[in-house]
Amino acid sequence: MKHIIALSIIGLLLSVSVQVKSIAQQAPFTEGTVWEITYVRVKPGMGDDYLRSLSKTWKASNEEAKKQGLILSYKILSGDAANRDDWNLMLMTEHKNMASLDGFDEKFREISTKIIGTEDQQKNVMIKRIDMREILGGKQVREIILK
Repeated sequence: MKHIIALSIIGLLLSVSVQVKSIAQQAPFTEGTVWEITYVRVKPGMGDDYLRSLSKTWKASNEEAKKQGLILSYKILSGDAANRDDWNLMLMTEHKNMASLDGFDEKFREISTKIIGTEDQQKNVMIKRIDMREILGGKQVREIILK
């Protein structure tokens, strides 16, 4: 009789344990797209020049990447810097998922060569931008969609 009661209690505890574990494993969200974000501080008086430069190269390159299915979308967000060390422009590129980033750099280099030109021409564009802006950093983030 004691064995039956003990086995019943063990069975009940295992059942509750499995249910609790199952509930804990269900995340309250689903994984969405992946964003690559670059934080930029545009130097005073250089906003329009920098945006013109981005329009010729960054936008054109991202349009081609979108056409080739390498990215889903891209955007630029602008805002007032909170302090002198803060960004005022955010460049964002949306990817389907983390797996879509495999081999991305090599494919994007081909696009850059097509849109901007040789490696030296690409370096010259970057050198000119040094006078217009400062890159403060970047992040790769995943969108989460709450259930």
